[in-house]
Amino acid sequence: MAAHKDLWDAIVIGAGIQGCFTAYHLAKHRKRVLLLEQFFLPHSRGSSHGQSRIIRRAYPEDFYTQMMDECYQIWAQLEQEAGTQLHRQTGLLLLGRKENPELKTIQATLSRQGVEHQCLSSEELKQRFPNIQLASGEVGLLDKSGGVLYADKALRALQDAIRQLGGIVHDGEKVVEIKPGPLVSVKTTSKSYQAKNLVITAGPWTNQLLRPLGIELPLQTLRINVCYWREKVPGSYGVSQAFPCFLGLGLSLAPHHIYGLPSREYPGLMKNTPDEHFILDRHPKYDNIVIGAGFSGHGFKLSPVVGKILCELSMKSTTHYDLTPFQMSRFPGLGKAHL
Repeated sequence: MAAHKDLWDAIVIGAGIQGCFTAYHLAKHRKRVLLLEQFFLPHSRGSSHGQSRIIRRAYPEDFYTQMMDECYQIWAQLEQEAGTQLHRQTGLLLLGRKENPELKTIQATLSRQGVEHQCLSSEELKQRFPNIQLASGEVGLLDKSGGVLYADKALRALQDAIRQLGGIVHDGEKVVEIKPGPLVSVKTTSKSYQAKNLVITAGPWTNQLLRPLGIELPLQTLRINVCYWREKVPGSYGVSQAFPCFLGLGLSLAPHHIYGLPSREYPGLMKNTPDEHFILDRHPKYDNIVIGAGFSGHGFKLSPVVGKILCELSMKSTTHYDLTPFQMSRFPGLGKAHL
C-alpha cells in the first residue's frame, strides 16, 4: 500500500482543456489531484491551443444545448475567479439553404430549449450583414448567445486555478505505463505514482494508453485547415462592426462544416468518433479508470461540463446528465476480445 503522502485521489492524464477542467473540478471537491502533461506547457500539439474558439447554444441535439446552460455559468465563474476576460459575445450566424434539414433541426432545438434566436431571410441577411455574399436560397439563423472563447487565456486561467486549489500540474512528463488495480499505478518518464482513480483525457494519444488496457476507441485524428483573409477595409469584419461568428451548413463539398470568426480572432488537431459524439465513460473492466475522448472539434465550449462529468464519474457520484449518448457501449464489440 502506498504511503498516504504518495497516494493521489486522482491522476488526470492530458492537460488540454478537458483534462484541466476535470482536475479543476476534482480540486474544487478537495481531492488530491495530479495533472500530467507529456509536453512542456504551453504547447501547440493538441486540440486546445490557439487564440479563439466559438461558443454557442445552437446544436441539433437537445442534450448539448442543455449542457451549454451550465457551461456558460462555469465559464463566467472561471472568468470571475481569474479576473480576466475569457469570453466575448458576438452572436453566431448559421448559414444554409432554407430546406437544409440540419438548419431546421437546430432552429427547432433552440425553440424547444427557450434559447433566444432569430431567423433571417435572404433579404434580411443582406440588410444586416452586407459584407456577406450569399448563394441563391441561402438564409440565416442567429444564435444571439454565441461568441468567442479565448482558448489560451482559458487554459492558463484553469492551470493557475488548479494550483491555487491545491492541485499539482506536472508538464514534460510522458506516461509510459499504466497498471490497473484497486490502486492504479502510473509510470512516467520521470517517476511512478499511485492513485485511487485515473482519468484519461489524452486527445490523439488516448488509444496509445488504452491498448495495453485492452480496448481501442474508434477515434480518427483530423487536421483542420485554418485560412485567413486580409480585410480590404480594416475593421469592417470586426466585433466593433457587430460582425458575428459564422457557421456554414452544407455550403461546400467538405465533409465538415465551415466556420469563421470576426477579424482579429484566430481559431489543430481534432479527434472524431464515428457519430461525432463524445466518449465519457468508465473502462469496461476497471471502474476506477475513466475515459474522456472524441471531442470532434466541438468539445472546447462544453469542457466545463465535460470536466464536471469526468470528475463525477471518477468520484462515483451521481451526475445530473443522461450519459447514454456518450457511453462506449454504443460501439459494438469494442475491444471485447482483449478484456
